[in-house]
Amino acid sequence: MTDIISSLFLIAGGFFCMVAGIGVVRLNDIYARMHAATKAGTLGLGLVCVAVMIRADSLLHMAEALFVFLFMIASAPVGAHLIGRAVFRTRSPIDPKTKADSDVEDFRTPEV
Repeated sequence: MTDIISSLFLIAGGFFCMVAGIGVVRLNDIYARMHAATKAGTLGLGLVCVAVMIRADSLLHMAEALFVFLFMIASAPVGAHLIGRAVFRTRSPIDPKTKADSDVEDFRTPEV
């Protein structure tokens, strides 16, 4: 029974990782690519880690998969924020369909 459950989690995780990869390649601007990489990629890795934890032979293997997942949960938002901030401040080109707030220029230059 655990084989079937872990296989389903592994297939679902692989699907979300594939969707994240396709999103990074196909989406129009860096903000959309960043969103696809962090959201779908983190969910995909989480499902793969759950599959590994279900099939783990020892508590050490289970803890290792848990720590990989926790590190991804902790580091993905920080990395995405820093990438988005750098893109925003350098005025990189974005998709014309992307809408911005009217007060966006107040945030472009860092406060001294």
